[in-house]
Amino acid sequence: MIKKLLFARNDMMIHGFDLVVRLYLLKVFFQSGLTKIQSWQSTIDLFAYEYAVPLLSPEVAAVMGTAGELILPVLILVGLMTRPAAIGLFVLNAVAAYAYALTDFYNFTGMLDHILWGLMILVYILYGSSPLSIDQLISKKINTPE
Repeated sequence: MIKKLLFARNDMMIHGFDLVVRLYLLKVFFQSGLTKIQSWQSTIDLFAYEYAVPLLSPEVAAVMGTAGELILPVLILVGLMTRPAAIGLFVLNAVAAYAYALTDFYNFTGMLDHILWGLMILVYILYGSSPLSIDQLISKKINTPE
């Protein structure tokens, strides 16, 4: 009885944990995006002098980064286009981690945050959306014979 209780798959707990992870990713990235749009000139300066994203102008990089931080975590939260959104957010996080490493290499705590976020996002790249998502609702609707 105890073994069954401890090791039984508890879908409600798994879905609850998944929702907490999605909310956490939303909080981290969406809040960063909101901060960037509050002072657009500071954001452009940040991309020009601190992040120094290669191959893109600071203006283009600022728009892409900010839009990604505002849109992609919302898509992951609701479970719409989860894998493409997770891939985009993973790339955004990787570029941010790279820029962060260039500017503050010895701040390991900040880098550990990026690693944690990357691992969380990687789960959605590998496994896709959870059963509590728009992707799953669409998939069930398409696969239901009529």
